[in-house]
Amino acid sequence: MTVVDAGTVRSFRSAKLPTGELVPVLGQGTWGFAEDPRLREDEIAALRLGLDLGMTLIDTAEMYADGGAEELVGEAIVRRRNDVFLVSKVLPENATFRGTIEACKRSLRRLRTDRLDLYLLHWRGAVPLEETINGFDSLVRAGNIRHWGVSNFDLPDMIEVVGLADDAVCTDQVLYNLSRRGIEYDLVLWCQEHRIPIMAYSPIERGRLLNSRTLKVIAARHRASPATVALAWVLRQDGVIAIPKASSEAHVRENRAALDLHLTAQDLADLDRAFPPPKGPQPLAMI
Repeated sequence: MTVVDAGTVRSFRSAKLPTGELVPVLGQGTWGFAEDPRLREDEIAALRLGLDLGMTLIDTAEMYADGGAEELVGEAIVRRRNDVFLVSKVLPENATFRGTIEACKRSLRRLRTDRLDLYLLHWRGAVPLEETINGFDSLVRAGNIRHWGVSNFDLPDMIEVVGLADDAVCTDQVLYNLSRRGIEYDLVLWCQEHRIPIMAYSPIERGRLLNSRTLKVIAARHRASPATVALAWVLRQDGVIAIPKASSEAHVRENRAALDLHLTAQDLADLDRAFPPPKGPQPLAMI
């Protein structure tokens, strides 16, 4: 298996936001962090190693551990805030104009920072999109956030939000992995046409993909792990950012190795047979 050491980080592939800013295609997710106090030091160490290896995009949310994940991230990035592209999310029930602003300020306090690089609506709720967008715009003007986007938006939702805000929408964060390929039928293509990167959460399906015989066979060909292969598959196309969670340093290195794994045409054909692409539109999957 490929091993990557801190201090020998090679150049990182990037995705371009609609604003023109480049961000790493491989970041770090924190869903599930801060739920077990016994794992706290390991989770912080994993995030810090990820930063050392160039995985400088960190994604979190006010929902995760009721703010506990944001507090953990804030501790992990102390004295390294300027190295991080920091992403958090507002819950839909908080996404009124005033509620969005107040939720962001609470997140900033937990994260020990004065700004977010990207702030997302976690999923669409009952609050009109115009109201949430107005809250985002106010936060941008105040310097509390630099960019904003959405999460768990299907194609009709994306068409609507882009119609309201044009090129201000910087990403759509959605569930995407080998077993959840529905977005390939229409959403991925539409986002590519509009130069809006997809941010893939649960790219290894929370570990449930790792028992796949096909993944194990391909991993053996490359002397890699099944997790590294599954993640390399997500990262195979332009305009896709992946945010896998890793709560151990070994797992961080497995994730980082995905950037150096080049899947062959045979590998991709085998994966298509095991995990067929969609033949028609499918409802947006969520976990």
